[in-house]
Amino acid sequence: MDGLSQRVERFLEQRNLVTDVLGALEAKTGLEKRYLAAGAVTLLSLYLLFGYGASLLCNLIGFVYPAYASIKAIESPSKDDDTVWLTYWVVYALFGLAEFFSDLLLSWFPFYYVGKCAFLLFCMAPRPWNGALMLYQRVVRPLFLRHHGAVDRIVNNLSGRALDAA
Repeated sequence: MDGLSQRVERFLEQRNLVTDVLGALEAKTGLEKRYLAAGAVTLLSLYLLFGYGASLLCNLIGFVYPAYASIKAIESPSKDDDTVWLTYWVVYALFGLAEFFSDLLLSWFPFYYVGKCAFLLFCMAPRPWNGALMLYQRVVRPLFLRHHGAVDRIVNNLSGRALDAA
């Protein structure tokens, strides 16, 4: 747990949108950034547990920051960050597809949106903890390598039929 608190402290020392807002609030209220951040996380968690529209909030968390980071990755000269965010979007799409078929059932479970939000945050975490890269390497990639030939044949067949029909 000590490592997590050190990482949070390092994050709060960086300069970004979140720390700028926390710094402005710190100047106005006199409360330290870490207490403001802990309060915000607590309020967010409580809202995900009990609030109306928790689904929307959870989907915004899983979409807005990754979209912003993806645009930054596209504009950067490095291609490593492109791979990280492409991997996130592949896992996000597969999760969205699985959720489409199970959402009606799963949304009745307590803490569903907290768990979903935690999963999405895990998928966009920095490198050694990045859940999207782990899931891609352990689940998606082996399945893709095993079945991509059959999927390519089906897609080519369907696209050929669609062109013939058009």
